[in-house]
Parts: sequence; C-alpha cells; structure tokens
Amino acid sequence: MIRVLITDDSATSRQLLSHILGSAAGIQVVGEAVNGEEAVRMARSLHPDLILMDIHMPVMDGLAATQEIMIHSPTPIVLVSASTMVHETATAMQALRAGALTLLLKPAGPAAPNHDQASRELIDTVRAMADVKVVRRRIGATPLPLNRQVKTTPPTTVRQSPVRICAVATSTGGPPALLKLFSGLPADFPVPIVAVQHIATGFTDGLAKWLDSSVALTVKVPETGERLCPGTVYLAREDYHLGVARDGSALLSKAAPLHGFRPSATHLFHSVAEIYGKQALAVILTGMGHDGVEGLRRVREVGGTIFAQDEASCVVFGMPGAAVAENLPDQILPLDRMATAILARTASASC
Repeated sequence: MIRVLITDDSATSRQLLSHILGSAAGIQVVGEAVNGEEAVRMARSLHPDLILMDIHMPVMDGLAATQEIMIHSPTPIVLVSASTMVHETATAMQALRAGALTLLLKPAGPAAPNHDQASRELIDTVRAMADVKVVRRRIGATPLPLNRQVKTTPPTTVRQSPVRICAVATSTGGPPALLKLFSGLPADFPVPIVAVQHIATGFTDGLAKWLDSSVALTVKVPETGERLCPGTVYLAREDYHLGVARDGSALLSKAAPLHGFRPSATHLFHSVAEIYGKQALAVILTGMGHDGVEGLRRVREVGGTIFAQDEASCVVFGMPGAAVAENLPDQILPLDRMATAILARTASASC
C-alpha cells in the first residue's frame, strides 16, 4: 500500500486528488495538509511514502516545504501545479532542484474532457515515484550559482572525429540535471545542443525560459527549419519529435509517439546519428524507463560517441541504466563531471 500525503490550500483540489487516488488499488491517502508548514509537520509524524505538493500556498509555499522536508524527513515529492505560467514554472523548477522528483499539471474536474487521462497519469506517477529512493539534503547546502559565465578551458586532446552536434535526453530528475550540465558549458560552446526532456504538458516553454535565464548558453524551443547554431540549446517542442535536417536545421515532426513518447529520445538520437554519423555526441541523463536506447544503438552503429550519467548521481537510473545494460556508452560519468567530458570531446569541433 502506497501511503500518500496531499498538500494543497484548496479544499476542492484536495477533495479531487483524494478521490482520484482513493479510486486506485494499492494507494491510500493518509493525510491532507492545507499549506507547506502543515505538510512539513505531517511528513514527520505520518511518514508517508509520497507527498503530492501544491506550489503556491499561504504560510509556506511548496518550494520552502520541499526544502524543509528534504532536510528533515526525506520523502518522494511530486509537485502538482495549477498553472503553467512562466513565473510559476520557475518556482516549480526551483522545487525540483531542491529535491522534488517530478511535476504534474493539476487534474481538472470530472466534467473536463481530459479528466480520465490526467487521473491515470497522476495514479501512474504516484506508483512510479513512490519507489524512488531520495536522499537527505544538507542544511545550508549552496546551490549552483545562476547566470555565471563559465571560464572552463577544455583539454586539447580529442578522440575520433570532431563533434558537430550534441544531443541530450532526460526524463525524471531532468530539469535540475540539465541546469547542472548546462551551467558547466560556456556561452561560446562550439556546437549546437538538441535536447529532449520528458515533462508534463504545458511546462516546456517555462523550463526553457528558466534554463535560459540561469546559464551562459542560450536555451530556446525551436521552430521547424530553424538553423541550429553553436552555443544554443534547442529544447524539443511539446508534443513534437525533434530531429535535425541535412542542412543543419531543426526538424519537428508529428510522427506517431515512440513507446508512448513524443518528443522521443530515440527519435532524436536516431536523427543525429543519420545526419552526423561519427560526428554526433549523444548524452543520456537521469530518467525513468528506457526511451533512447534504440536511438543510442544507432549512434553506436555509425561510430558516434555516447556518454551516460552514472547510477549514483541519477534520480532514476532507468534511461542511462538501459543504455549501460546494452553496453552502449563510451563513458559512464557522474553528473558533476559530464560537462568537462563534453568539453573535452568537443574541443576541436567546428560547425
């Protein structure tokens, strides 16, 4: 039985969430908190398996509550937001950085056309995230500074052909992992970066703007046909596959989802493998499931380079672990060494 604590200042929302979870086998709502301060107390007393956390609440918001819970009583936290506005998404991204696992859009009421789908997504997420092992955060831990200009000098020795593109894919735990990775790359990074992040509907634009305001690289959501430029991260548009065209431009596609995903990491990796061959660098980061493995296999076949995040630094080792199980990565690296490895591999790149 998965024991869930619901935190939301809206009685209507608490009732809806409780009804949805109460209808699912193997899930029990053990408490309802009306603000973050109450959630912190109830997390200590009830020891739930998972906490659903609203973001904007009186007394103590979801960000502050997440920080406190991850210091004093670490528990898997799923953020549930009623808004996809950029400033609210930025707060959600900071809560993910503080230790929350993932972000969902709050389900609409039973009369809404997407209610059943949103309810299934909530239930599936609760079941998946309740098993994630979270770690205690240190009091006073200093987060990575924002808006810094990275002065890293990459090594001069580079293996194989010069890299002309870097493709990155991630899922659960991805937003803070992308922040950490991109913060280690300079504004004059020599090749374009194309990226897939599995995230709840409505949050992609806000994620791109949050990353863009936080790192030296430019981060944006591309239009189809847009020329890919060095020093820029192109984050896959919501509900579109992202690939690359032979003229070096972004290629957006409404092709069928792959294994349930659109955008798909496999689609992205397969595309860069076909266009860039051995000059492609593919990076697989933290995430649940195995999306990306088939695309990475194609990168390996054409002689490209593959880096995978190691298990110890992943929130969920699913996607990198699937690649490791297939013996695909050239290097398996902790997240805090990934940027240095990418800089080394792209040191003599030309675009």
